Amino acid sequence: MNKAIIELKNLHKSYQVGEEDLQVLKGIDLTIHHGEFVSIMGRSGAGKSTFLQILGCLDTASSGSYCLDGEEVQGLSEDQLALRRNQKIGFVFQSFYLLSHLTVLQNVMIPMEYSGIALSQRKEIASRWLESFSMSHRLNHWPHQLSGGERQRVALARTMVNNPKVLLADEPTGNLDLKVRDEVMKILQEVNESYDLTLIMVTHDQELGNLAPRKIVHRDGRVCSASSN
Repeated sequence: MNKAIIELKNLHKSYQVGEEDLQVLKGIDLTIHHGEFVSIMGRSGAGKSTFLQILGCLDTASSGSYCLDGEEVQGLSEDQLALRRNQKIGFVFQSFYLLSHLTVLQNVMIPMEYSGIALSQRKEIASRWLESFSMSHRLNHWPHQLSGGERQRVALARTMVNNPKVLLADEPTGNLDLKVRDEVMKILQEVNESYDLTLIMVTHDQELGNLAPRKIVHRDGRVCSASSN
């Protein structure tokens, strides 16, 4: 078994809503190993989105421990969390979040602007990743000229340029038809296997969730079951 990339111990998250303390995560204990493909499922309001934000260092837990790649990230400053995101976490969303005023190549180069990489090297790396996702013929196109599947390929290339260790996919096929959905899922699985990248996917799609060798179910702020296919 590979080493743990994510270790959660007694993780809690609550929000103050008026005079009420709303508990969203209620003592989660979970270990995810390097290179795993894990799906996270559960009804709306079960705490999946909050959980994913904490895993992605976009938010912090109210209490408990979160070790990312051997480092405790609870207590880090916002700047330190941003650095960890840039170095270790990749995100894939159903809405793509491509900037309309930038070309495909320019969109994919964005994450490297904060890494001190020279412009010529940024172009080379971005072009290489776009080629690996069969998008080299679209380098100078605008996002509105792409299909939904092509936009997701560009978003994946943008995610991969900084060589993240963990890829967090939040309903990555939610806006795609069945054919393109299957195509994007195949790419995600290939990225997980070929680059030994930990893939954590939130989905409401039972069929997609079952593709993961390990399935985690959220219910009422808790991990109620974790199964391996």
